[in-house]
Amino acid sequence: QVQLVESGGGLVQPGGSLRLSCAASGIIFNMYTMGWYRQAPGKQRELVATITSSGSTNYEDSVKGRFTISRDNAKNTVYLQMNSLKPEDTAVYHCNSKRFIPVRDYWGQGTQVTVSS
Repeated sequence: QVQLVESGGGLVQPGGSLRLSCAASGIIFNMYTMGWYRQAPGKQRELVATITSSGSTNYEDSVKGRFTISRDNAKNTVYLQMNSLKPEDTAVYHCNSKRFIPVRDYWGQGTQVTVSS
């Protein structure tokens, strides 16, 4: 059974930092592209950042220079370091694992991030 369990969300003031973690089980972790997505109230889920099995990263434009995605294949865990947080970063952040041959796509339940003074 595949499980993606996010942690590290919470309430933070503007300009603050948070580090999200996603622990994966039930998959061969180093064969998957891992990603973070977010969904704010009333909005569609959007990509935040992805990291391939070889370590190549991709970021949504609004988080470039503020967020860093990383992975530890020995711990089956992907991280999202979020700095200089803004109120518009408020959302539920979901972890995703994806591979294409064969096609597999898994999601975590999400962790709430609220940026407010």
